[in-house]
Amino acid sequence: MGSLSGRRIVLGVTGGIAAYKAVEVCRRLVDAGAHVSPILTDGALEMVGATTFSALASEPARTSLFHDPDTPIPHTVLGQQADLVLICPATARIISDIRTGRSADLLMATVLATRAPVMVCPAMHTEMWEQASVQENLEVLEARGVLVVPPESGRLAGGDVGHGRLAAPETIAAAAERALAPGDLVARRVLVTAGGTREPIDAVRYVGNRSSGKQGHAVAAEAAARGADVVLVTTRAEAAPSGVRVVPVETAAEMSAACELEAPDAEIVVMAAAVADFRPSDAADNKLKKHDGVPRVELVPTVDILAGLGESKPAGQVLVGFAAETDDLVDNASAKLRAKNLDMIVANDVSKPGVGFEHETNEVIVLMADGTRHHVPLSDKRDIARAVLDAARARLESDPQ
Repeated sequence: MGSLSGRRIVLGVTGGIAAYKAVEVCRRLVDAGAHVSPILTDGALEMVGATTFSALASEPARTSLFHDPDTPIPHTVLGQQADLVLICPATARIISDIRTGRSADLLMATVLATRAPVMVCPAMHTEMWEQASVQENLEVLEARGVLVVPPESGRLAGGDVGHGRLAAPETIAAAAERALAPGDLVARRVLVTAGGTREPIDAVRYVGNRSSGKQGHAVAAEAAARGADVVLVTTRAEAAPSGVRVVPVETAAEMSAACELEAPDAEIVVMAAAVADFRPSDAADNKLKKHDGVPRVELVPTVDILAGLGESKPAGQVLVGFAAETDDLVDNASAKLRAKNLDMIVANDVSKPGVGFEHETNEVIVLMADGTRHHVPLSDKRDIARAVLDAARARLESDPQ
């Protein structure tokens, strides 16, 4: 089960040079569980091949309004079945056609035949992007409810550099998720921590752990897709998902400082990071040399971030902890839940195959402060994130304050 599981997306590809990036968008949507129906315009076929999309999508690519062996009215079928029509890249021509309702091909006929949300991802040279007519067309489309994923600045065709570059495939896929998500966290403020902290021994070595940050990043991505205003404090900023505000940190002290600043304004705090319990008391400024002998590294406790947040938790805030255990899973997690004044804790046995650190999957037991618990079997970490946020939202909405 992916974040777009069961959703039907028409992927319209038009004749911009960025059409090759739509291949990656298609793959990401399919990987997220969507049923993707590609439509390529004549211009798109000058840039990319239909066979590529047929191989990667959920059904063969369509290129013509006529001669479809499955139905005489493909635009109506596609439009009625779609949960989202995503046009990537969206050229100046297709943007103009959508505004005026000009039905020149299968893609535009499908746009006109759907009641699903329409999302456009503009991509064109800077001079075209800045044309008053293009900007006016986009303003009209947005006023009508068309979703726009704005382009970025960067390298363009022909070696030029400027604004108009197609948004990154991961940004587009995340926008599609947000468009189809339940929206039950709109305007909610969510703080998530992720990754394992690194406590320096010297200029090049550190004390760390095996946490990849994947579970915390999945929580942040899911919260953002559901409309939340997300702050992600992470030691793996380079792998952070789209649509969140990232605060990069490295040590437990840096993570603590970031959480102290961000947590008071958050309605849900998910502490998924693996924070080191100990750090070297004195880190060398230079690299320690082997020929100087075995160094003596004295460890001292790090700040207990979760306990501090539990002590200072404002009324109405839902505080979620994580417990990575190798034995006595429920007992150890329950003790942590009580000791640190948590509303819920997500416990996983990291000694089990496919669970926890560095894996794409996880298996957890969500323990609530009222004694209830929910087992989530081995699943993709995004599915785990969904279950965690479902429980956190329910707890938030049940709080009379």
